[in-house]
Amino acid sequence: MTRMSTLVSLIVVAVLAFAGAVWLISWREAPNTAIDADQYRSPTGPVPAAPQRDGAPDAGRHALLNAPYVSCGIPYGAYRRLNRQTEPDALVTGREGRNAELPFALTSHVNEDGVEIVSNNCLTCHADRINGELILGLGNAFGDFTQDPSRLVLQAGNYVQGKAETKAWQHWADRIDSIAPYVQTKTVGVNPAPNLTWALMAHLDPETLAWSQIPLIDPPPVDPLPISVPPWWGMSKKNAMFYTTVGRGDHARFMLLASMLCIDGTKEVAEIDSYAADIRAYIVSLEAPEFPFAIDTGLAAEGEGIFVRECSACHGSYGEEETFPNRVYPVDEVGTDAAYASDATDGSRDRFFDWVARSPYGDIHSTAPAPGYIAPPLDGVWATAPYLHNGSVPSMAALLFSDLRPKYWRHQTDPRRYDPDILGWEHEALNLGQGAEKDPEARRQIYDTTLRGYGNAGHTYSDALNDQARAALLEYLKTL
Repeated sequence: MTRMSTLVSLIVVAVLAFAGAVWLISWREAPNTAIDADQYRSPTGPVPAAPQRDGAPDAGRHALLNAPYVSCGIPYGAYRRLNRQTEPDALVTGREGRNAELPFALTSHVNEDGVEIVSNNCLTCHADRINGELILGLGNAFGDFTQDPSRLVLQAGNYVQGKAETKAWQHWADRIDSIAPYVQTKTVGVNPAPNLTWALMAHLDPETLAWSQIPLIDPPPVDPLPISVPPWWGMSKKNAMFYTTVGRGDHARFMLLASMLCIDGTKEVAEIDSYAADIRAYIVSLEAPEFPFAIDTGLAAEGEGIFVRECSACHGSYGEEETFPNRVYPVDEVGTDAAYASDATDGSRDRFFDWVARSPYGDIHSTAPAPGYIAPPLDGVWATAPYLHNGSVPSMAALLFSDLRPKYWRHQTDPRRYDPDILGWEHEALNLGQGAEKDPEARRQIYDTTLRGYGNAGHTYSDALNDQARAALLEYLKTL
């Protein structure tokens, strides 16, 4: 990865991976009064469907890859001074003009001052490779949000030339400087998007969306809870987009919250919203990738019966007549790390829900989380390691048998390889956690399940199965 590619990935405009803060229902005038905080809650149980706007998938793919929904970034001249060329495997079809020359996660546009800007797009966090194949919609399991992005943005400023470029760079730098303390995760591979969104809300007037360099409400904690980016192809089944009941209503508008990094007024958001339904239409048209290795069909058939008996009530059924329950299960029942759900429902985030209710973005019902997690659809689950909402379990084999879950582990990245036998990336179990590692570079590579929010407990339902049954279940999951 080039120096500039690393820089851009650290800017963390991955609001589309956000798993539980805000939601957009209708573009309307903002109310002027706060809402009773007791209403910022949803019960566990089934999540009802909501009407969605129609859109054109082809137009949505074009907008996703070419439209300037993130309007600030590094001036193109400075970008090219740092990156003379783009590696061929970073290109993707369907891009036009300058974008056809840029890596898939970057988009170019010319701002109102005539300066060409290079900024992140949604594929920063919603695309990744398996065996060299780029899969659009696959969550990036190797994103690095552990370092201070403002330091690297300042370094990029050394390559900016002229007043117009400096003005454009300063807009970007001011935003990054404001959110930098709130987006640094403890380990590589997890995403800080909820904290990013809340940090941006702290600086935006909810009614005018005007930016204030001084926070208008208290920012979030500086330690973001880790989130694993869910795959886009599951969106066609979901009534709530994310891990709790947050993400109901009009899905299209929430997806464009990536623009919050640079937004400075309601007009820009309304323009982006004009093609948001097309982007959603493209996302829900995506199909899960097929398992690219051999499958033992007999063993998989045995595993299907086990899945129907043991798993389908939560995760749905698959085949010709598919079902998906869209059901939230209480934290106490599923047993997985509770920090994300509890922080969303203990009142400590209500100021952000109130912000949404006062803004043009949504209402109290669409932003109300539940004290639990939705069991996700499992289409293409083989490709989506690490598992659980915080990415704490490195393989499906370990998810199905908790004795295999390492307390401390790290990805093998030189090179990184997918292991089809365990349905996960090759990784190394470690004897010591981050507290015992003195080298900062080595420390940030360690997934330490003893840290708050990083726990790997729970979802032990298949522990009761014997080895043969678990092997059969694992084989069946390859077919979804």
